[in-house]
Amino acid sequence: MPRVLGVDIPNDKPTYIALQYLEGIGPVIAVQICRNLKLDPQRRARELSEDDIQRINTVLDNDYTVEGQLRRQTQENIGRLKSIACYRGLRHRRNLPCRGQRTKTNARTRKGSKKTVAGKKGVKDMRH
Repeated sequence: MPRVLGVDIPNDKPTYIALQYLEGIGPVIAVQICRNLKLDPQRRARELSEDDIQRINTVLDNDYTVEGQLRRQTQENIGRLKSIACYRGLRHRRNLPCRGQRTKTNARTRKGSKKTVAGKKGVKDMRH
């Protein structure tokens, strides 16, 4: 398995797909990198030479924000939102969705498994 920026990329996939295993590289950027370095995007990752891998590492280091640097930047941005106590920061702090989704139903991924609240059933009867 070739290692690019400390991440093992799969051998059996085409180069442009294998590059997408890196955080911060999607389909468009993966193809751009292959074109800029004059690599065949359809060539399997196991067929890349050490020189090709070195060139990919150099381009990613110099021109793109990927992997650890990108994760660190994202965490810093979230930390900044939390520290200034804006709405999005408070939502991050409480582990709730930040982008306006409904939470009365749904949002189970973000909120975690259901926690039953005692005495909730009688609320409907009291209004009528």
